[in-house]
Amino acid sequence: MPVPMAELQIDLRQSNTRWPLRTKLLRGLWNCVWMLLFRPTPKAIGNPWRLWLLRRFGASIEDRALVMGSCKILQPWKLKIGYGAAIGRESEIYNFAEVSIGRMSVVSQYSFLCTGTHDHTHPHFPLIWKPIHIGSECWIAAGSFVAPGVRIGDGAVIGARSVVTHDMPEWTICAGNPCRPIKPRTIAGAADAAR
Repeated sequence: MPVPMAELQIDLRQSNTRWPLRTKLLRGLWNCVWMLLFRPTPKAIGNPWRLWLLRRFGASIEDRALVMGSCKILQPWKLKIGYGAAIGRESEIYNFAEVSIGRMSVVSQYSFLCTGTHDHTHPHFPLIWKPIHIGSECWIAAGSFVAPGVRIGDGAVIGARSVVTHDMPEWTICAGNPCRPIKPRTIAGAADAAR
């Protein structure tokens, strides 16, 4: 038996984000370009082409970055990728707000960087978004989820399948659901490698 409308506290019919026409058109065009010209490109030799396409759509990408063709990016114009950073296959960047990935950082396969959520306290359940910042020399391991508004400090490692809902400290190995700091991260032989 259906619940009478008068007894419900949430009205999803009112939850309509009003996007500017320019944003709608850009997202539609990007979806077509992603499907036809980005996703089907070969792994390594297609990378310069993929970076070129992302830059044409407003992404800020430094040299030597790698973005796999199966990586899904909602809005390239809200993406910053640092020197030598890599984004793995089948990862998703759901960026209503800016996502920045620092130099020499890796976002591994099947990871999900999600800037969007809903205000569960509001009767219309509106879409809200907050930026995500991943520092330099980080590793977001396979299948991790990073929530809206999270900052991951330089050098942090986020263990596979972690759910990151709060900021994580720099040069720390973090893991779990919810993700939490576990121990400091040290680079073995870093001084030797620098020579």
